[in-house]
Amino acid sequence: MSTTSLKLPDDIKRLAAAAAKQQGITAHAFMVDAIRVAAINAERRAQFVADAVASREEAVKSGKGYEAEDVHTYLRARAQGNRASKPKSKTWRT
Repeated sequence: MSTTSLKLPDDIKRLAAAAAKQQGITAHAFMVDAIRVAAINAERRAQFVADAVASREEAVKSGKGYEAEDVHTYLRARAQGNRASKPKSKTWRT
């Protein structure tokens, strides 16, 4: 494991120390976990954006999509535990 020096403003250091104490862990463990969580979230966000870009490109290429109201109706039914038919894709290009 490598060592990294991290300079923190005093107010951030106090917040981290207080949060660590509340969780019953060291300030170091708190900061390591905070960095891990932030890095994982950054990766997830990047993948989400990449997936969205790919989905948009696919929709533009195919010229098909779903009516928002059909999707909302489907999701409402599923959220309420009801069975529902998946919406049908429709051509949106003219």
